[in-house]
Amino acid sequence: MARTTPHDHPHGDPGDHPHDRPHDLALTGERPLYWRVATQLLGELRDGTIPPGTRLPAERRLAGHFGVSRETVRQALEVLRRDGLIATDRRGSHATLPGPPLEHPASPVFPVGALRAAAPRAADRATVTWETPPPDHAAALGLAPHQPTLVHRFESAAADGHGLRRAVTSFSAVALAEVEELARYRYRADGTASAQLRRAYDWMRKAGLTLHHRDAITRLADSPSVRVTRLVHDQYERPLEVTDLVVDARRDALVYEFTLPAAV
Repeated sequence: MARTTPHDHPHGDPGDHPHDRPHDLALTGERPLYWRVATQLLGELRDGTIPPGTRLPAERRLAGHFGVSRETVRQALEVLRRDGLIATDRRGSHATLPGPPLEHPASPVFPVGALRAAAPRAADRATVTWETPPPDHAAALGLAPHQPTLVHRFESAAADGHGLRRAVTSFSAVALAEVEELARYRYRADGTASAQLRRAYDWMRKAGLTLHHRDAITRLADSPSVRVTRLVHDQYERPLEVTDLVVDARRDALVYEFTLPAAV
């Protein structure tokens, strides 16, 4: 099969210049397949599905997302690269469209339940281990039975010992493969050293992942405590982490705060 290379186009979005297509490439409708992919990818860059400045998913992920070959993805990326819409370095391709920094709006604090109203409290304790996660975590993350992963444990209580919160988080193989800051903990996960991962969600976003979380709140039977189970996945529905938080709710309020950006 003959390979083709996208041509330069001085103005407009990909797909605006049908005369600019190579004649030996299989066409989809009136435009080359790579041109359609470039247009769709540009749309995701502009609508924030892929936030400004973030690393684009790997070529194989984009190929699966758009249902095309990796060669077609490379051609589409070249179209956007020539227009200055993405830039590529040794870590991959990055969106270069203007937009707010990744820290705005701020990512939620990790793990769920770690942030509470200002009050005297005992020091938080957080550690990581490399172990087989709880069975329900393994099932939610798509891990094989007995497959180990990075497990984070967090414990916090007020200074008087009340309002105890315990959270256990298991990370998926996808999260460890895509987020290098998390992957580094693999070799120091001995359960003894402090491991505050409050920026875990920021790290995920900087790796090019759009985060979606689902929280389920249940009251534990015969107990004043409540359980919050959070499952986080990315823009491709791949699970990233699951957290179980148990809160002693006798004297503590579980508060959820959401910020929605204004319409533009």
